[in-house]
Amino acid sequence: MGSALIGLAAAVVGVTGTLMASVLSQRLLARVQSEQFARQQQESEAQWRREQQVAELTRRRESYMNVNAAFRRYRTHLVAFLWYVHKGEVTADAREVVEEARREHHSVFAEAQMVASAAVLAELDDMTEALSEAYRRTMALEEGNPDPDGSFDEIRATDFSRLWERWDRMRGVMRGDLGVDLAPDSHPTLSS
Repeated sequence: MGSALIGLAAAVVGVTGTLMASVLSQRLLARVQSEQFARQQQESEAQWRREQQVAELTRRRESYMNVNAAFRRYRTHLVAFLWYVHKGEVTADAREVVEEARREHHSVFAEAQMVASAAVLAELDDMTEALSEAYRRTMALEEGNPDPDGSFDEIRATDFSRLWERWDRMRGVMRGDLGVDLAPDSHPTLSS
């Protein structure tokens, strides 16, 4: 009987081992699959974050390019209008060109407010304030009611010179925000 019991015990252990192996194998497979799924989720989430960062950078870049272009147009048309005022040649068309550039600048500025970084937004606010003041002073001169220091020469030399300096600083902050590394004093030259 001893050997029969030993045989029976061996058979029970063998069958139990076989059954347990399949259960353990399934549990191990489920754990491996769960870990694999978690890794795939992490990779997908990391990829999504990278894509969002690229999309955000693209939106800011486009916005900054639009703001920069609108500022230049507005400034150019405002300077031209100042010259028309100086020469006494202001026309309704000349005024409309300035107003259209001004409206475009305001529209582009409003869009930029939604995507610009805090540092760029501060520069944009300063630039818009300076542009508004140059516009106000130019229009006051055109209407025959200039500020005490609001002559053609004063506006041209002071206001527009300051605008150019502010634009240069604003552009540097924008470039820095986009990760473009160009020191403010290292402007490329034609020979470069």
